[in-house]
Amino acid sequence: MHETSGMVRAFIEEVLNQGQIDAADRFFWEDMVEQVPFPGQGPGIEGLKDVVRGLRAAFPDMHWRVEEQLTEGDRVLTRFEWTGTHKGVFLGVDATGRSVKVWGMVIDRFQDDRIKETRLIMDTLGLMVQLGAVRPPGQ
Repeated sequence: MHETSGMVRAFIEEVLNQGQIDAADRFFWEDMVEQVPFPGQGPGIEGLKDVVRGLRAAFPDMHWRVEEQLTEGDRVLTRFEWTGTHKGVFLGVDATGRSVKVWGMVIDRFQDDRIKETRLIMDTLGLMVQLGAVRPPGQ
């Protein structure tokens, strides 16, 4: 396995799945840039940590699984799916107790041995439909 793709997998396991939020410092530069910020996401690694804390508060049993990874030069593309149970407020939606399954991809650009830039593409619309916050198209 490529060293950078292994780093992404370790971040997913330790930070996203186990909730070791401060371990994010090992994987990202302090001034990392999120190209597609989450609504309300602040700058740098502290902004990223806040987003992860919010996700884990809303979906305490959140579990991310890597489906596929592609590596080219200093970039790693990771296709993922995550599942969780909605037990806290998420993007203004009160807890519903519903189970969700969300797909997405993230492109991480490494600088030396840490991630400098990331671009997360996630099916947020599908997630909001699963939470009942948005009606499916055509209904």
